[in-house]
Amino acid sequence: MVAHMKLVLALLVMGLLLVGCVKPKTELEHLKALAEKGDAELQFDLGCWYHDGEEVEKDLKEEVKWFRKAADQGYAEAQYNLGVMYDNGQGMEEDNKEAMKWMRKAALQEYAQAQFNLGAMYANGEGVEQDDKKAAKWYQKAALQGHATAQAGLSKSYYHGWGVPRDYVTAYAWLNIITCQFKYESPPCKEFKDIVAKEMTPEQITEAEALAKQMIKKNPKLINK
Repeated sequence: MVAHMKLVLALLVMGLLLVGCVKPKTELEHLKALAEKGDAELQFDLGCWYHDGEEVEKDLKEEVKWFRKAADQGYAEAQYNLGVMYDNGQGMEEDNKEAMKWMRKAALQEYAQAQFNLGAMYANGEGVEQDDKKAAKWYQKAALQGHATAQAGLSKSYYHGWGVPRDYVTAYAWLNIITCQFKYESPPCKEFKDIVAKEMTPEQITEAEALAKQMIKKNPKLINK
């Protein structure tokens, strides 16, 4: 499974990174006053201020505090960020189980990055018992929203038969979709595509190319513009 994730990461650098930290224009004191009243979006914004450390001094404790307040109210980006912080041990003791808990909450709200990370955690047995079927399930949920790294993970799952029936045609089709996402074929993606193609007949490759087009036509969200 380690090799699995290394290749996925090579296709598109994932990294457990915080998201959504665009500094709001509201001044700090006014923002704090509104956030204290329970506005989840502003609580999240305030956590971002303390994460960025530009308008205010960087403060991990304050960052965690405000992300947690927003996360407790069901704000998906805050739940994701809190999961990342638990996973990395940022501002609190590293705790894979807590990371999994918050990542799952965000994933259940259809937050694609969280769905992909949840799949990766199941693939690696991080904070949960290793489970290829659940890994493939969450990769697919994110992949259907156009998450390219999840599409790469799902392609690997189909190629190896990890949690899904081995299917070279479907594996190749997902790689074609990734190429459509970026309008070019990255060297790692091409390398893996060549590996898959070696297991296929010319007719299967043609079938896979047609399948990719059908999938995109049926669900344009596969191409995350």
